[in-house]
Amino acid sequence: MQIPHFPEANHPLVKSLFHQSDQELLTAFQRHSDNGKYFTAIFCRYSPIVYTLIRHSARSPVQADYLFALTWRHIYYELGGLDLNKNSQPDQEALTLQNWLINITAFCINEIELPPTEAIHYSLKATSPALWCYVEQALEQLPPILRFVVLMAQTFRWSETRIAAYLQAEGENITPLEVANFLQEGYRMLEAKLPGDIRAIYLGEDSA
Repeated sequence: MQIPHFPEANHPLVKSLFHQSDQELLTAFQRHSDNGKYFTAIFCRYSPIVYTLIRHSARSPVQADYLFALTWRHIYYELGGLDLNKNSQPDQEALTLQNWLINITAFCINEIELPPTEAIHYSLKATSPALWCYVEQALEQLPPILRFVVLMAQTFRWSETRIAAYLQAEGENITPLEVANFLQEGYRMLEAKLPGDIRAIYLGEDSA
């Protein structure tokens, strides 16, 4: 079993956080939601442990990669409200971020129903789970029509003509040319809604 390597671990914005403790990274993530580097640093630090646990439980590598991404998405949404001190029992050792992550991973392994391999469109090599979390968050902020055309084009590889035909069948008077314009606007808006440091880490933008 080969644990995947994530190039973002070598980005200066992420490497600059390697000396920070788990608690410092968690606190910074919770206080600075407009920055993505803190979650990315947590992801890079703990992805080997999470992946190892998941790979041993999944039936196929494709399902393992998809469950790995879904687990990190679950972690992303749960981290915002995590208080390691509050979650500790008085007569037990303090809960660590590592133990919490192992517990969350076990929960996801047991609770998430995975689709068959052929129905999974996710590629770990193409999209890091950390980036996926922020893209999904940005997608939720798009106007519904833009979100729909972007999802159909990217997830199902629908053409502008097919998207327009579907929308026309739903009562929307939209041409393929308008769909193409919506797509360009959707991509532009999607990128603009990503945190600046996420654009720097994953899209190569100048972090300055």
